[in-house]
Amino acid sequence: MTRENIHIALPATDEQEWLAVKEPIETGWMTQGPKVAAFEKAFAERHQASHALATTSCTTGLHLILAAMGVGPGDEVIIPAFTWVATANVVLYCGAKPVFVDVETTTNNIDLSKINDAVTDKTKAVIVVHLFGLCVDIPKLRSQLPSDIKIIEDAACAAGAELNGVSAGSLGDAASFSFHPRKTITTGEGGMITTNDATLAEMMEKLRNHGAEISEEQRHHGPRPHILPDFNMLGFNYRMTDMQGAIGLVQLAKLDAFLAERTHWANYYRSELAAVEWLQMPANPSMGKHGYQAFVTFVDPDLAPAARNVLMDKLQDLKISTRPGTHALHMLNFYQQQYGLDKQDFPQAALCNDCTMAIPLHNRMSADDYAYIVKSLKAL
Repeated sequence: MTRENIHIALPATDEQEWLAVKEPIETGWMTQGPKVAAFEKAFAERHQASHALATTSCTTGLHLILAAMGVGPGDEVIIPAFTWVATANVVLYCGAKPVFVDVETTTNNIDLSKINDAVTDKTKAVIVVHLFGLCVDIPKLRSQLPSDIKIIEDAACAAGAELNGVSAGSLGDAASFSFHPRKTITTGEGGMITTNDATLAEMMEKLRNHGAEISEEQRHHGPRPHILPDFNMLGFNYRMTDMQGAIGLVQLAKLDAFLAERTHWANYYRSELAAVEWLQMPANPSMGKHGYQAFVTFVDPDLAPAARNVLMDKLQDLKISTRPGTHALHMLNFYQQQYGLDKQDFPQAALCNDCTMAIPLHNRMSADDYAYIVKSLKAL
């Protein structure tokens, strides 16, 4: 029997999501409305946050946070050198400068010991990335930073993750999550901001809706829905649709079950692949819960039978999809040209760029899929 390709990720949806979309379509309330509001409330409660605002993506969520914090030309924002390009792009959207800091190869996360060397009198914020679902030790970071520097969580991969009993999304001043189909829960595209700062939340609420003084839902349900609101600032259109909100509510209810299943199979990988000396397992958090958006291994270049890309080619031939963990920003052509960067400027990020390998881990895989992947990796 011909084996089907084992995808690197697939969204786990069923009839519940299909049925959830019916109500917004039937009522005609398809833009941001009651379903988004319910999704925001439930997401905030699940992640121990006072406020949640749904957005069109994690990227626009990060942009909204920076804009509401007043980040602009002349400011600097510290970010890890190994992350998805959006983490840096949003800083440029505001006219500010991203300042890269190297990462740890053991966790793939920003190296906290190197952040203070990057702080200047222009530093407005630090964006930490909970890469692949592993939380950064934000209390430790907070203790070493000046109090006026904001800490923003790029929690794109971290729905449901925790550090010392505190949810990702409530560790810093504000956070942004992703609901892209490669994430643990999805709304297609879409994102969510969380914060415990009421003033910041109010500013982001206005900026998200073109800078309007009241939301569309408030206007339509008010006594004079025919009167347009005032606009006192330059804003954006970063609103989520109610169709996405309806799907998000269903997905969020499944989050804990999804995470339990992913954690089970992550532990299976750790146990079954322990003897593969050239393949290092991802860090296992000692102080919290991993979000396991992906299972990202490290191919030891000194021990591996071939280079990472060659191994990925071989696995693809075996119908096993893999991906690099993500990319080193200073090795991307745009940022190299923009700032005159060299590969060895951030050597650990460069190593992660060349040696990380995500193997399939998602909620539509079978026990046979996992056994086949383990067998194939051992055979290499």
